[in-house]
Amino acid sequence: MRPPPRHPYLSHDGVLAFAHRGGDRVAPENTMAAFHNAVGQGYRYLETDVHASKDGVVYAFHDDNLARMVDENVAISTLTAAEINNLKMHGKHHIPTMLELFETFPEARFNIDAKNWPVVEPLIALINHTQTQKRICIGSFSDARIKQVVRNVGDICHSVGPLGAARFRFGAWGRLPLSYTAGALQFPVSEYGISMVTKASVAYAHKRGLQVHVWTINDESTMHELLDLGVDGLMTDDCALLKKVLQVRNLW
Repeated sequence: MRPPPRHPYLSHDGVLAFAHRGGDRVAPENTMAAFHNAVGQGYRYLETDVHASKDGVVYAFHDDNLARMVDENVAISTLTAAEINNLKMHGKHHIPTMLELFETFPEARFNIDAKNWPVVEPLIALINHTQTQKRICIGSFSDARIKQVVRNVGDICHSVGPLGAARFRFGAWGRLPLSYTAGALQFPVSEYGISMVTKASVAYAHKRGLQVHVWTINDESTMHELLDLGVDGLMTDDCALLKKVLQVRNLW
């Protein structure tokens, strides 16, 4: 049974369906077209990653380098906002700022991965300026970055970091009485050959007040398997597929 949500961000009837980077089946990842498509399909939760420009503007973009999406072999953090605003992903789509996403989708909730240290302070400033704490869950591959954001923005949802996730898995194996301040665990099906999501681990998480969100799931059978295990949220690149699966199970 899902535990009571520790933060308003996590309050949602049914399974939390996340559009990973906005989804990439209709438009390229992290583009306004992708996010519009997800919201148009009824998605309430949008996952994205953030980097900061040289002058501290926060952008929704995954890679450190622009090469894959923009065909420019340069780190995004070395460019000013004015320079980034002139770039196009796949020759067509501008790189959106987080402020643009907050303002364009006022009802959406955002799962934000702070990709590196240079973005942390600009992200803190943006959240405090826009007062979007209730609409955000912070995650990162760095426990320290998560703690820094949480420490400086007040009451905000955050996921368990990598060290906490490892601690959780070993705790679940040994049924240890560990405690957590985070609202959710967010991880892949397996890491380093170790299965992270089992019926026992999901039950262990729920007993400790944690929701379980799994990424990035793009095939139908795995979606059903994870839902059968009792997970609380799924992240996908294929928004139409996850919506269909949840509709079949009367969870949309």
